[in-house]
Amino acid sequence: MTEVITAREGAITRPITVRVNGTAHSAVVETRLLLAHFLRETLGLTGTHMGCDTTSCGACTVLLGGVPVKSCTVFAVQAEGHDVTTVEGLETADGLHPIQQAFHEEHGLQCGFCTPGMMLTATALLRENPNPTDEEIRWALSGNICRCTGYQNIVKAVHNAAAKLAGQWR
Repeated sequence: MTEVITAREGAITRPITVRVNGTAHSAVVETRLLLAHFLRETLGLTGTHMGCDTTSCGACTVLLGGVPVKSCTVFAVQAEGHDVTTVEGLETADGLHPIQQAFHEEHGLQCGFCTPGMMLTATALLRENPNPTDEEIRWALSGNICRCTGYQNIVKAVHNAAAKLAGQWR
């Protein structure tokens, strides 16, 4: 089913199909619609947080084709034909994803605003580097700002998740 998004008069629109968290979604969208707004407003996936609209904070980070991107600076039409993973897509049939569980166990969040972006960035890091050092974790997460935690528990959470995932991702 193709959803038609209300467009302003004279707006340029384009049909897109995007697989989000394993489910294909088709819609006709304005070409200027940001991926973050498509996810939040069209699909109702509000785990993608909007913080700064300038790529500075990383709260809107999602995985586009497995690569972390700041969805406030990617147009929805650029996601055409790609897989997008949001924080809602991390949970498994067995419950929390190891990264989610590790953030919980290590108190890697306080207010939680930055957490979805941190988790998705860490997920991509651990797929590429299953045993990162503190420095590698901090570098990978450097595009995500947290104003509450001081990052120490976030680094611990990523190490915890790496231990949980050992042997699972190859």
